Formats: sequence, C-alpha cells, structure tokens
Amino acid sequence: MPLFTYMYIGYASGIYANFTPFLKSFLFMLKERHPQDTHVIMSELVLPNDTNTLGNLMGGRLMHWMDIAAAIAAQKHCNCPVVTASVDNVSFNNPIKLGNLLTIEAKLTRAFNTSMEVYLKVWGEDLAAQYKYLTNEAYLTFVALDPNGRPRKVPEILPQTEDEQKMYDGALRRRQLRLVLGGRMKAQDADELRALFIKD
Repeated sequence: MPLFTYMYIGYASGIYANFTPFLKSFLFMLKERHPQDTHVIMSELVLPNDTNTLGNLMGGRLMHWMDIAAAIAAQKHCNCPVVTASVDNVSFNNPIKLGNLLTIEAKLTRAFNTSMEVYLKVWGEDLAAQYKYLTNEAYLTFVALDPNGRPRKVPEILPQTEDEQKMYDGALRRRQLRLVLGGRMKAQDADELRALFIKD
C-alpha cells in the first residue's frame, strides 16, 4: 500500500492528530485538480450608477468585477487567500450598455509555484433583443498566501481537453513575457518566447 494511503488512514483515524496541519497540507497537494474545477460564471445587471455619461459600463467597474471573478477561480484551486499580481492583455471589443446583462466567465489556465494564471471572457447581453455579444478577454495572475501573508505553494493543475492544453502551454510564454517586461527576467533567458522567433 502506498505511503500516502497509510498516512491518509492514520489521519482519518486520528492517529496522527499532532501532525494534522502537515497532513492536511500534504493531502491537499496530492489531490488531482483540473481547470474545470475552477470554472466561475458571474453575472451583473448594468445599472445607472455603473455607467459613464454615454450610457456605457465604466471600464473601472468592469475591471472590479473581473478581478472578483478571477480571484474566486484562483481560490477554488488553492483554497486560500489570493492577491492580484498582474493584469495583462485586456481588450475592450464592444461597450456594454445600460440595462444589459454582464456575464463573466473565469477559469484557471495554469498553476506555477505560488502563482496562478486565470483567463476571463466577458459577454454583454441585451435580454429584450435576445442578443449576446463578446466584449472583453483578459489574463490575470494571482499569488496564493499563507496565514502569515507570505506566498505559498499551490497544487499543480492538469488540463483535460485540447483547448485547456493549449491554454496551459501558452501560459508559460505569457508568464515569461510578464517577467521580461517587469524586469525580473532577461530576454535571453525566456526560452519559450525565444522559440517563437528563433529556430535552432
């Protein structure tokens, strides 16, 4: 019987009561996790207080809602508090009008050491006209925190579909780009990015 099975039995029976914090963390990291487990759908009705003078949803209000949805997806994966580390590639395709329904879909693409990338898509919907349209896409990165407010390791995530695998593979390139732009990685060390332009 595998070691972790014995440990789980011991934990369940209370034998290792003194090691409960360690065992909880150990068993938590062993659990297989998939992108679909982090899937979040959040809807909001655009009210007058949410709009600008043109009757469109304000970008700041939209970013606020997107941050919340993405944070929920990240917390569903790591089961601990998270903080926003970066927001990149936010595209605004269509304005969302007063009275329209806003729907945000968020899902984890990849987990690294202490950080996680979340992909979001945003739709607007005119319920009276029965018309739904894509308005935004974005990638947000979050860092998991331990009880002392320090970064903590997060579980790995295993893609299950072809689309999830593509997002998973692309996440490493996007991460390297963020690190290069932020001055935390030298361009020559970004192997995944260099492979896009330089063939050996």
